[in-house]
Amino acid sequence: MTGQTRRGVMKKAAGTVLSIMLGASLLAGCGSGDKEQSAGASGEAGGSKERVTLKVEVFDRGNSPSPHTITNNWLTQYVQKEFGDPNNIDVQYVPVQRSEETTKLNVLMASASDVPDIVFVYDSSVFFRYAQQGGLTDVGELLNQYGTNLKSYLGDDTLKFGQLEGKQFAIPGKRAITGRYASYIRQDWLDKLGMKAPTTTDELYETLKAFKEKDPGGLGDKNIPMGMALAPAQYETLIYSFIKPVKGDLTYSQRYELPLHEGFKDAMQFMNKLYNEGLMSKDFSLDEEKEQLGKDIQNGNVGFWSEDVDNLFYADGTLDNLTANVPGSKVTPIDAYSNPNEGGKHIKSRYGSNGMYIMIPKSSKRAAEAVKYLDWMSTGNNIINIYNGVEGENYEMKDGIPVLKDDATQEMKDRVYNGGDMAIISNGKAIGDQAKNEAAWIAGFPANNQEMLRKSIDLANTDTVGPIVFNGPIEAEAKYGTALNDKLKVIMVQSTMAKPDQFEAVYDREMQDFMNIGGSELKKELEAALQTLN
Repeated sequence: MTGQTRRGVMKKAAGTVLSIMLGASLLAGCGSGDKEQSAGASGEAGGSKERVTLKVEVFDRGNSPSPHTITNNWLTQYVQKEFGDPNNIDVQYVPVQRSEETTKLNVLMASASDVPDIVFVYDSSVFFRYAQQGGLTDVGELLNQYGTNLKSYLGDDTLKFGQLEGKQFAIPGKRAITGRYASYIRQDWLDKLGMKAPTTTDELYETLKAFKEKDPGGLGDKNIPMGMALAPAQYETLIYSFIKPVKGDLTYSQRYELPLHEGFKDAMQFMNKLYNEGLMSKDFSLDEEKEQLGKDIQNGNVGFWSEDVDNLFYADGTLDNLTANVPGSKVTPIDAYSNPNEGGKHIKSRYGSNGMYIMIPKSSKRAAEAVKYLDWMSTGNNIINIYNGVEGENYEMKDGIPVLKDDATQEMKDRVYNGGDMAIISNGKAIGDQAKNEAAWIAGFPANNQEMLRKSIDLANTDTVGPIVFNGPIEAEAKYGTALNDKLKVIMVQSTMAKPDQFEAVYDREMQDFMNIGGSELKKELEAALQTLN
């Protein structure tokens, strides 16, 4: 492995040590505000005469269109006008880079003075660790007092994801869409070669070889038969097509638990084959943010790739740019990976029914205001407006579905550029059942991309495997998760890039290291937890 490649894989290794050190200090940082928190939960605080400040975490993806910033934009102003001012509350947003979600949160949680009143994380093991260490507010009574609309919106099945030992330590977001990933192929390349879209992994391999050898795009050394990045949407889609789920259509919930599955080694062997035959992106190990992959697709250099189900279809996004850059290009969603462990089904992962874990640190003096804020978000048309903007200007309601207006100006569209990150109680447009949520989601995309998005969602919903919800925390996840997540990337890179005759030795070496740094203990605990499930 070159020095550059190793840096690309291990650049977050320091976060492992930092997370462990900060985890030990959470109690000291988060437990210091008990008296103030109790006062903040009183009825007076819920509608305080004194103007107070509520600090709310927000993801910063670095995509704010001018003149907006992540802390001052149309949506932050909407929240202030519609919620803050009527309740005598100044709502202040604290930006956290999406890629540094857990590391930054650990830093914030270790400091009672700097931590926002509302924080969140997607990793259940992080939530459980905070809860066990006494760093979170029990919001059960606060929900009864200030969050009746929120409780009704989320429902008991979603709320249970945020409970530990009978106490409600997190408010889980409600996930609208559980479909996760889809795969795509350049139909114009297939047409030039007189080939049909592959429907099995073996057919995909033959197609990729044809893309390389016959170069239907006339790209020469720029030709990339299969696009790959060191990002979940790409490698996880491939890996799931080889692994065996551990219980029916369910499997372990954490990404770093993939190496514990039967079939994981087969997935690595296949990636090794693709890499050594020049069939996939050569520098995938340096592309953790999949920026290069996006450029390669938009420039027309990639024949086949996998992606988050929605990522191609935003206005002026990947698909629109490809169409503009390569006249005559055509993309088709396909189900190409077939899982030999599951009778040839097109196995792929799905999200759980819950979204992120929304938490109120124990040190917060504004727990009541925090719950009121989340409750406000769940009432009336607020969640629809956060996602879609102004009714009559950005969107119109048709059959209960918000439909974006074709004549909305770019300035109007920019109002809600970060709507998904502001609507934290709803991962996706959760306005009804799955069909209605999907219809609402699709209606928010450009009309010319909606049909293909619908096909992508249908594929993403096919033969899915979801996460197991255990009865309590998996201690080894909290203890070793950060280190094992880093190690997963090393395993993939080292195994994929090894010479074919060195694959076995490299894979065995890296897997032994994985087991030594916590994988063995994690495996034992997961298998024991499985026995406790009905």
